[in-house]
Amino acid sequence: MSAPRYDFTSHRLFVDSSLHQDARVDLDASQSNYLRNVLRLPDGAGLLTFNGRDGEWRARLSLSGRKIVSLIIQDLVRVQEPGCDLHYLFAPLKHARLDYMVQKAVEMGAGVLRPVFTRRAQAERVNLDRMRANAIEAAEQCGILTIPEIATSARLEALLSAWDASRLLIFCDENAPVRDPLEAMRDVASAEAGRPLAVLIGPEGGFDPQERAALLATPHVLRLSLGPRILRADTAAVAALALAQAALGDWRRRT
Repeated sequence: MSAPRYDFTSHRLFVDSSLHQDARVDLDASQSNYLRNVLRLPDGAGLLTFNGRDGEWRARLSLSGRKIVSLIIQDLVRVQEPGCDLHYLFAPLKHARLDYMVQKAVEMGAGVLRPVFTRRAQAERVNLDRMRANAIEAAEQCGILTIPEIATSARLEALLSAWDASRLLIFCDENAPVRDPLEAMRDVASAEAGRPLAVLIGPEGGFDPQERAALLATPHVLRLSLGPRILRADTAAVAALALAQAALGDWRRRT
């Protein structure tokens, strides 16, 4: 029996420092408090650490005095893998639902997360630092090596005017004709093979007619129905990303 790909028995921590054998990484106050006072890990405890660049390493906890907590980097456990070239574009939601959506997008393999403001968007601003914190938490919990880029927000009109025509844009539209979404994606698979992907989820009020017309005029676009039921935006995100990965993304390409 082959060894499991991931070690889910060890605590896992993201750090923004270079990782190599025998390196010493001093943790910030928040991480130190979490390991020492929340998890109550003792001096010498083992855990896994990663930085999104140098792979995953086994490390040993070093407690020096009351406040100083460090990691002593020991052995490379997994080499760094390239992230998935999948952009997830979304009309921002409020608070907890946005947190959930960010976490699920990371779990589904999104490599870039970009808030896109539409005319019917629920939120008028988004906290990018909070998005990054949620992305890191999801990566820590799910054995993911790469932290997705949290891109600056954009208006839909500006995004489309500067659109990279080499990327296939899948936009989910409740007004699209209802058909099997996997079949719809597979119909374009041969013509669009090898193109990087982007998935766009609009606001719960939907795209307005002018936005829909602008999307349909964009090169290499697929208008997609997610079935006969209307989904909340955070549910639609999970459904759309799963379909994209299954039909055109890295679920299909990996053995």
